[in-house]
Amino acid sequence: MKNYNKISVANDARTELHDNLQLTGAEISVNNLPAGASVPFVHYHKKNEEIYFIVSGKGKAVIDGEAVELAAGDWLRISPAARRQFFASPNEAISFICIQVRENSLEEYTAEDALIEK
Repeated sequence: MKNYNKISVANDARTELHDNLQLTGAEISVNNLPAGASVPFVHYHKKNEEIYFIVSGKGKAVIDGEAVELAAGDWLRISPAARRQFFASPNEAISFICIQVRENSLEEYTAEDALIEK
């Protein structure tokens, strides 16, 4: 049995990686909105925070009624209870990755969780 999974992602509107990569601690999605388009709903979560990375393009997120401008290279973290919706700019598409994890669940990271082999 392999200790890794690998897939390639097409340029679809949304690709969820949970099942494709057999994720056990996070949900990750790859999202592409054409110019002028939006995620068609407002949502929030019960337990999971979301971390967004803007891969390309421009747009905005409306978070609890506040418009937050987004551009390639931006990172954004949203707490579970915040109501959010995403929009591409009127003249430019936006592509982003969303990482969803349980809020306050990270106990060790980077060097604290690594085992270095000699």
